[in-house]
Amino acid sequence: MVNKSEKDVQESTSTAPGNYPAVRQKAKSTQISTCDALVLDARLRQSLVTVRALGQQRIRVAALETTPDAPSFASRWCQQPLLCPAKEGTDGYLAYVEQMLAQTGARVIISSSDGTIALLRQYRERIEQRVQLALAKEPALAIAVNKEQTLAIAQELGLHIPRGVTVSGLDAVAAAVREIGLPAVVKPVESWVWGGKRGARYMSRLATTLHEARVAVEELTATGGTVLFQQFLTGRREAVSFLYAGGEVYARFAQWAKRTEPPLGGQSVLRQSIAMPDDIGTQSEKLVRAIDLEGYSEVEFRRDSAGVPYLMEINARLSASVEIAVRSGVDFPTLLYRWANGERLEKTLSYRTGGWMRYLKGDLMTTIEAIQQRGRPGVTPPAPALLGFGLSFFMPMGYDYLDWHDPAPAWKASNTFLRSWVGDAVKRRVSRLRR
Repeated sequence: MVNKSEKDVQESTSTAPGNYPAVRQKAKSTQISTCDALVLDARLRQSLVTVRALGQQRIRVAALETTPDAPSFASRWCQQPLLCPAKEGTDGYLAYVEQMLAQTGARVIISSSDGTIALLRQYRERIEQRVQLALAKEPALAIAVNKEQTLAIAQELGLHIPRGVTVSGLDAVAAAVREIGLPAVVKPVESWVWGGKRGARYMSRLATTLHEARVAVEELTATGGTVLFQQFLTGRREAVSFLYAGGEVYARFAQWAKRTEPPLGGQSVLRQSIAMPDDIGTQSEKLVRAIDLEGYSEVEFRRDSAGVPYLMEINARLSASVEIAVRSGVDFPTLLYRWANGERLEKTLSYRTGGWMRYLKGDLMTTIEAIQQRGRPGVTPPAPALLGFGLSFFMPMGYDYLDWHDPAPAWKASNTFLRSWVGDAVKRRVSRLRR
């Protein structure tokens, strides 16, 4: 169960905007501009890409976050930064969003966080009475966020899926290890799991021993969720993104991730646009059509040692890596907004290939993790990791956050990272001195 402080309980006592004093006070003291789109989760990279893309299309954008250091707030294209006084995922957060919708007149909400999307889905019927959510319809979305259901449909379509079993508790771990073997990947069936009135996001874990498998299962099922115990694949990671609506694919884009953070397969931190592979291009489109997953989606694959692609999951929201698609000529955020707003869509039939994008903070962290986790399966040895990190500075590529026509977000993100890094270092030093 995720713990909840007394302050959080007070913030979550009502979903009615009129019963939330902090929100009323904020709304009275701030002049709110009229906007077309409300972009939530303004701290995220994909949210900044969305603010920039929509702003350049003369679409008026408001960005909302619970912390003032969100890079999107600093963008020249952010017409209205909105600092929410309530914690993400609480009723107070929802109340603030509803008040800002009333004051900005926004017609579309775009969200990219699993937790925020889970909250919007919970109150979807009510929210959609006043605004359009840039999300797939609920039946398709429910399948996409559930890895077990997604993999079952993929298997029916003839796609390769990793060998795996579903585990709901510690008593099934030993049998799963015997069936799948080690190392294995332990991943939540759904990345966001509600625990009481609050939720938590869970990430995949690598298990190399029975003890590690038991610890991973215990942590990932702590709030009542179930996990998939899957074979470990270390091949090339590729992804195909779509904008699909009304039975038509309006845009598609493919990329591969050279490095990810964490190394097991988290967010891509060094990636390249590639020509659409024949195999996963066809397979991923079949899957999106079978689910009828409208809007934006990213379908992820891992190849084995023989180059055979295995489906990993679908992300039915703007992914953190979407900037490389935009810079390659596929403006997914604008297409997503126009689709949600009921506008006519133009197809994007081609894009530039061979371009590189780098998330520098993430690349630094994955290099540090390579040193700390030396010898672990799937982790690059320290020397090649350090060499690869250094040589990447000599490759022509774009960097997340950095846009010379809109430099303030990169400066804000860098300052926030450095303050956090120095603060953590000081805390560790003080802790050691007190021992």
